Amino acid sequence: MQRHILRNLPRVQAKAFVRATAATAAKASPVALTRQFSSKVPVKQTNLLINGEFVPSSSGRTFETFNPATEEKIADVSEAVNADIDAAVAAARDAFEGPWRTMSAENRGRLLYKLADLIEENIDEIAALEALDNGKPFHVAKENDLQLVLKTLRYYAGWPDKIHGSVIPISGPYLCYTKAEPVGVCAQIIPWNFPLLMMAWKLGPALAAGNTIVLKPANRRLSRLSASAS
Repeated sequence: MQRHILRNLPRVQAKAFVRATAATAAKASPVALTRQFSSKVPVKQTNLLINGEFVPSSSGRTFETFNPATEEKIADVSEAVNADIDAAVAAARDAFEGPWRTMSAENRGRLLYKLADLIEENIDEIAALEALDNGKPFHVAKENDLQLVLKTLRYYAGWPDKIHGSVIPISGPYLCYTKAEPVGVCAQIIPWNFPLLMMAWKLGPALAAGNTIVLKPANRRLSRLSASAS
């Protein structure tokens, strides 16, 4: 509807209309805006992502996660226990010893670009969950947090084929050089305040360098990370 109106307005008036619409949105209640954009976004998955599959906790335990702005329940989330952690680490180790470590740097970069593209394709749904889960306005989640997530992932997607060692000058008949190698499975702990962005900060460089990851998000901010994994 807005697009149709803009087509029929002179350019100056169209700009004024956009500014007025933005001003109205800026004055609206954060809770109202969040509900407006997130009311039709269901939480599709609350299980643990292990070895490429969503699975329930081996204990069967779950916990509730809430929208801190409204105190409304968002979802029940599977609670990982020691057995689940061991399974996740084993799966990450298998991936590291198998296809991921031997994958070309170019293809690692392509997969990181693809991850960013998939997030961008689903940005409204993910931003709505970000708003619900963090109690922030939808437009802040979409225009600030998610844009930085995309920039971060695409930045590190350009790095895999630029990570290399160097030859170091040394006295005598010796060859001295460094070789950059992945360290293996990385445990990454994500805080509550900017979960998706901080996930990108940690995930991007680790994957670009050829490592695999076991990710532990803050237990109060899980629905959006589950959606990202989906």
